[in-house]
Amino acid sequence: MRQLRAWWARRTLQFRTSAVATLVALVGLGVLAHISVGLIGWLLIESVDTELRSKVDTTARQVASGAAPNRLAGGEIRILDTAGAPVDGLSPPELTSWEVSALKSGEGLLDTSSYGVDQGLYRWVGIVVPDPVGSPRLVLGAAHLVGHGDALRTAGRALTLGPILAAGAVGIATWLVVRRSLRPVERMRLAAMSLPEGHRLPVSDADDELRALAVALNEMLARRDGDTEWLRRFTGDAAHELRNPVASIRAQAEVAVVHPDPELAHETLQDIAAEARRLSDLVDGLLALARAESGSQPQHQPIELVSAVRAAADRANLRGAGPRVRVTAPTGTVVILAGEAEVGRVLDNLITNALRYARALVRVSLLPAAESVRLVVDDDGPGIPAAHRSLVFDRFHRVQPDRARGTGGSGLGLALVAEAVRGRGGSVQATESPEGGARIEIRWPLPGPLRPAPRQQ
Repeated sequence: MRQLRAWWARRTLQFRTSAVATLVALVGLGVLAHISVGLIGWLLIESVDTELRSKVDTTARQVASGAAPNRLAGGEIRILDTAGAPVDGLSPPELTSWEVSALKSGEGLLDTSSYGVDQGLYRWVGIVVPDPVGSPRLVLGAAHLVGHGDALRTAGRALTLGPILAAGAVGIATWLVVRRSLRPVERMRLAAMSLPEGHRLPVSDADDELRALAVALNEMLARRDGDTEWLRRFTGDAAHELRNPVASIRAQAEVAVVHPDPELAHETLQDIAAEARRLSDLVDGLLALARAESGSQPQHQPIELVSAVRAAADRANLRGAGPRVRVTAPTGTVVILAGEAEVGRVLDNLITNALRYARALVRVSLLPAAESVRLVVDDDGPGIPAAHRSLVFDRFHRVQPDRARGTGGSGLGLALVAEAVRGRGGSVQATESPEGGARIEIRWPLPGPLRPAPRQQ
């Protein structure tokens, strides 16, 4: 059975549809043919019964009026008493007691016992009437059903062959109709295989299944083109950003090889180590950003945000000299739904970005509200020009693209922040800080039904 199912599953839709239609037609027409043969037999017998009852009724009236039974009997008419004994002077018919009882009740009877199946059937009908002295008499009529069996066999063969031919015709018609119906689908498949990037399948005016399929395929193609464009831009940006540290490491290594001065080699190795760290951070950032933009975020869990903010500030203050990070947060707890590593990465990137440009102060404020919590990071640095505030969350965007090598970040920190927060249904924006520098404000929804924002291409 499993092999049969596997074989059936490998067949084409055209074959399966035609096979099912043929089988249903064959079974339905076969049942109809069987019923028709039975109906033909019943009609033949009913026509014989009508003629016999007419003769029996005529004979019964004569018996009731006193006519002698021996003068009336003969051929198709017999006259018996109610026990089945003949009163017409002829030989007794070979009828059993239950057959006599059935004839007395007015039922018709098919008899093959006397003449045999090869000689055909006899049809008996009867009626009970009293003679002039009040004795009940059973008047019988019999008819030899000549050709009845041959007629039924001929009708059976004809009605058996007919459904087979009709089912075959239904199968061929279904095959042709399905094949013609699937031609637009085949044309659509061939068009989709050779469709250039940016093009879409034609959509018919008819409001049918093919139109719905074309619309769905066009939506899929739009998503494919969007993903392809995102991947192309991401790959180009990544290659561009990786080129500088790799070229720097290679150049410094070549200098160290050409000038084997111990002091110069030590200084060169320090530069190479710094560039290697920068390259490692860039690769880690690219991987994290790729995961965030692909929507493959970890399963969310309750995260206590106040302690997470204070821990991130402590990590930043332990790094050494520089601006201090101050935290303003409520005394209670604030819980959001996110990934633990994800929240830590968001806070570290926000604080690191603020420390990079701050002069003396970085302030992190946590402001819970009814449905969301605001996380505000202020610094007293040069700030973000208004023209760049909507762009700083794009990957590799820098306010000062021509800054010296080794200063600033890779342009991925705020992009990671934006993707992580938007992926949890939050929002992020850059404004001007009251401290005179930049303010980065994000909103996380508090626990409840989350509807993540669409991925930003």
